[in-house]
Formats: sequence, structure tokens, C-alpha cells
Amino acid sequence: MNDQERLELAAYRLSKAFSTYDEVALLTENKLWNTAVNRLYHACYYAVSALLISKNITSKTHNGTRQLFGLHFVKTGIISIETGKFFSYIFDKRQTGDYDDFYDFDKEDVLELFEPANELILIISKLI
Repeated sequence: MNDQERLELAAYRLSKAFSTYDEVALLTENKLWNTAVNRLYHACYYAVSALLISKNITSKTHNGTRQLFGLHFVKTGIISIETGKFFSYIFDKRQTGDYDDFYDFDKEDVLELFEPANELILIISKLI
């Protein structure tokens, strides 16, 4: 992938982060809490992957993306520890909602994730 293609992909992923974040309003209106958490995580994931791509860092897995984000941006102080912890937290929440049996999020679970997810996406958009 050349530099132009890499930057276009990063821009696409960042755009996808914003549009996926916007989807969550519809999901919460319909009380689809687990799906809302999933989409909030994916909005953050798309933003983080856009950041990694913009710096020519690649990962093949979600867990790898989380680790590389921590290594290259949180440990170096480019991204705050709080923001890095939030990304790990929402990753864990998504795993729980998608894969644990008999677990359902509620409105309060989803609402607590809105602002930190938006903040993470905005921070990353400024870095790119």
C-alpha cells in the first residue's frame, strides 16, 4: 500500500468511526442495548485503526489493534492513559455483550459510554 492509499484508508476508517457512532442513537431509541455497545466499540475501533494506519502500523486482530494502540500512543504519552483505558474497557464490554451468555446491557450501561467514545474519536481525528 502506498502513502496515498494508506491515507485514504485512514480517512475512510475515521469517517466510518463517526457514522458508526451516529448509528447508536437509533439503537438506543429502540432499546437495543447490546448492539449499541457493540457499535460504540466499533466506532472507537475504526478510529483507532485509522490512527494506526495513518502511521503505517498494521494489525490483523482487534486485540492486536488494542495492544498496538497502547504501545505506540498511550505508553508514549500521545494519548492519555485514561483514553487508553477506556478503549480497553469498551473492548471488554463489547466482548461481554457479544459472547457471554445471559448478559444484557441496560440504558445506563450504554449512556456511560457515549461521551468517552465520542471523546476518543475526536482526539484521534485531531491527531490524524
